[in-house]
Amino acid sequence: MIYPHSRPAWLSYTARRMLAAGFVISAVTASMYGTLVWAQGIASFDRSQPVVYDAGHVELQDRQNRLELSGDVIITQGDLRFTANRMSADFTDNGGSPQIQRIIAIGSVVISRGSERAQAAAGVYDLNRRLISLSGGVALQRGSDTLNGGRLTIDLESGISSVDGRDAAGPGSSTAPSGRVTGTFQVPQQ
Repeated sequence: MIYPHSRPAWLSYTARRMLAAGFVISAVTASMYGTLVWAQGIASFDRSQPVVYDAGHVELQDRQNRLELSGDVIITQGDLRFTANRMSADFTDNGGSPQIQRIIAIGSVVISRGSERAQAAAGVYDLNRRLISLSGGVALQRGSDTLNGGRLTIDLESGISSVDGRDAAGPGSSTAPSGRVTGTFQVPQQ
């Protein structure tokens, strides 16, 4: 005869172990996301530093308050480096002193800071909202750790970054074709 209380006790023990394992995996994953993308020293990043650009060709569109840059564009702000084939910078003109509001990058976009690097097909740096968004086959690398997905959002104010497997550019353009985030984290060698 099977007693009703013997089987549920075994199931609850297994369920508790699975739940605990899930919490451990979630905690490790969350801590890796936090350390993988610009989290170290993010609070010390001075976002009021000037934005410096270097490009093969620059076109100033005064009436549209836009600067078009092409030819292996490099934009730096402190130790943050932003490169792409082409970029456009929207600005406001307050009494003759233009201030950049948003930078849009297209083609071989790479953002790097120290040993951390993110690359994608397109990117937007919204200086007002202090957000960097990348889309189109996002690949992150920090040391030997990697993370791949469709979209990446970096909040420079909070230091929180999130990766989504779906790509804003549409299906089939992500390096994670399953619509999931994939990656590799190295473990300490004993």
